Amino acid sequence: MPTADELIGADTVSALARLLGRATGRRSPAPALRDCAGALDGLSYSGRVTAVRDAVLADLPADWPGFEAVLRTALEDPGFDGWMTFPVNEAVAVRGLEVFEPGLALLHDLTPRLTAESAVRPFLRADPARALAVVRDWTADPDPHVRRLASEGTRPRLPWAAQLPAFVADPRPALPVLDALYRDESEYVRRSVSNHLNDISRDHPGLAVETAARWLAAPAPTTDRAVRHGLRTLVKAGWAEALSVLGHSPDAPVTVSGPVIGTPRVSVGEYLVFDYEVTNDAAGPAELVLDYVIQHVKANGTRTPKVFKLVTRAVLSGETLAGTKRHSFKPITTRRYHSGEHLVQLQVNGVVHGEAAFSLDAG
Repeated sequence: MPTADELIGADTVSALARLLGRATGRRSPAPALRDCAGALDGLSYSGRVTAVRDAVLADLPADWPGFEAVLRTALEDPGFDGWMTFPVNEAVAVRGLEVFEPGLALLHDLTPRLTAESAVRPFLRADPARALAVVRDWTADPDPHVRRLASEGTRPRLPWAAQLPAFVADPRPALPVLDALYRDESEYVRRSVSNHLNDISRDHPGLAVETAARWLAAPAPTTDRAVRHGLRTLVKAGWAEALSVLGHSPDAPVTVSGPVIGTPRVSVGEYLVFDYEVTNDAAGPAELVLDYVIQHVKANGTRTPKVFKLVTRAVLSGETLAGTKRHSFKPITTRRYHSGEHLVQLQVNGVVHGEAAFSLDAG
């Protein structure tokens, strides 16, 4: 994962200062950006974006026509590309709200240099209907970066960006964007559509399943994969309707053996090892989603579940899926481990079958 300095460092900002200096007709670098390049140490990534954005706003004309003219001149330079453009997009989100549609049009032209998915969101927050009227047109754009912007920018819970409260509460106004793109020729675009559907599933699982079923009724060859990725959170949670729409019946007759623990005591940094067997008892083949659940001990002694993938495949009548799983307990920043008796469970098509205990030493 690149560091903040690698993404938006002094060299990147200095290059932007020179480029925008030329675009404004100066013979020297843009002064606020030049000074900003030397004042980035100690700033987080978001702090750097904000500092560079503010420097761009200080260096460029305060009126929209002048501001836009400089950036359109900059767009003629092939060097105006990559991470230097991200805080520029954020500057457009500040200045462009005053004029709205022209601001969105400029983001449309900037996004092929580096996605404007974060910068489009202030427009959607300020006036969702007005912004969506523009964004829906982007779904027919010949550039896949612009089509992806339509889907990614309207995601209710886009990571590392401000949420869209109106779409968290009711994502239906943005569904025409997804309907236009779920069969897109670009995997880059379809993956965004799947992630958008997954966002919807977190707050409106019924709507997500309904949407997925509608897409599967009018599919492209890529639709099954797109829908599976879009419903992944519901599948892992054992949501019966999501499993059913994907062909995984929660009522599938199976015989489950295990989990059989091979490492009854585990320390942080080591592996939990367990064996499993699942046999399809149906008269015909069955589509099985086999997961496992770790019931982690919390600081207060209670447990909280986390679902992990094992395998998804069609299993013939009488066929047995068997294997050994090694689950890592190496330290990670997103989870704090606590000592105590943990549980591991097998989950088949969302239904938990059996459990076994093991002891974790968190040190």
